[in-house]
Amino acid sequence: MTDIELYNQITALPDDLKKEVADFAAFLKQKSKAKKQIKERQFGYAKDFFKMAADFDEPLEDFKDYM
Repeated sequence: MTDIELYNQITALPDDLKKEVADFAAFLKQKSKAKKQIKERQFGYAKDFFKMAADFDEPLEDFKDYM
């Protein structure tokens, strides 16, 4: 659908429906603007978020029977 066809359809609507179309267009603009405002990830954001145990690489006691 071209812009002209869309314009012709909107101009043929009654005034109350034109208002609804205008409200919907404003909603779509706001929704589009909200999508664009996604923040980029920052390097080091999760620093110190979790800690690894000092003996992380050591074998687990549960598996001693299998070693």
